Amino acid sequence: MAARQTSSAPQTPVLSNAYPMANPGYGKRTAPDQFPRTRADFTALPTRERYVAGFIDHLPEGASMSVKQLAKQLPLYGQQAISSALTALSVAGHLRRVRCPVGAGEQTRWVFRTFWSRTARDNAWWTTLLATETATEAATIKAPGPTPNALAPAPTAVPQQRTPAPAPAPAPTARPAADATEPGPSPAYLALASLGRNDHRLALSADDCATLEPRAMQWLARGVTVDYLTSALTAGLPAEISSPVGFLRRRLTDKMPPRLPAESTTPATTTAPARRVLVECTDCGRLGRPEALPDGLCRPCRETHSNGAGDLTPAPTEGPDVKAHMANLRDLLRSV
Repeated sequence: MAARQTSSAPQTPVLSNAYPMANPGYGKRTAPDQFPRTRADFTALPTRERYVAGFIDHLPEGASMSVKQLAKQLPLYGQQAISSALTALSVAGHLRRVRCPVGAGEQTRWVFRTFWSRTARDNAWWTTLLATETATEAATIKAPGPTPNALAPAPTAVPQQRTPAPAPAPAPTARPAADATEPGPSPAYLALASLGRNDHRLALSADDCATLEPRAMQWLARGVTVDYLTSALTAGLPAEISSPVGFLRRRLTDKMPPRLPAESTTPATTTAPARRVLVECTDCGRLGRPEALPDGLCRPCRETHSNGAGDLTPAPTEGPDVKAHMANLRDLLRSV
């Protein structure tokens, strides 16, 4: 008698040749230094996450990683379930969603990427990898060359601190080393954080500063100083401000200064520290520095997940609901 497969996970669908690729510079990015692919990959994950992870692992470089596209290819689960699965895979150490600045001058724009690792990694490893990615992007901006090459994935150095999955003992010694290489806050972040000290109506939390940081960085990239940015945000305040983060988001958008010709020497050195890879919360999309989003989640989503409210893992199959629905339809037909 042939042996039956004991795994309860649904069979991962075959990758279609028509699976959409993301725009150049966007989409899936495979993390370096992974273990070889084996049949035991993702076996420790729940059924749904194992199903989604197996599919993502076989996607080519640059494939679209949007929830909508993944749900089209994985018919067992809808967009809500796919989104929850991606959050669980982020917590498990398999992926990070990031936004990267590419180009220079008027060509500067943010692209969305999803770094994927078949081998589960800890937060220190991911922080080191994304710090390396930041350095790579900065070197690409400074180096002369054709603009299209800036959108291609540059070779990424393997992080010095990486934690193999089955090695729990070295973890305590890896964290201090990661803290030693932790990048400092950008000028835009510091400017936003200091607003509340000058006027309590504009007090922001750390998460609020991380959310508004990309917009403030665009101001500095256009040649304005930190003092100019602060004055523009604090001038003519209303008597009451119910939502400081909403008020400042509107000002940063509506009062965005025009682009001015860059000077010959100073702008490149002034704006370089602000150009960093930002991690996007896998659950809600809030932006922050890699070290501020452990497990790829912002603080509110991390607290929700740790309290159990974010654990939305469904049953292995949706068969019982379908059978109940068909039984109801048969009853209705008999009564006609």
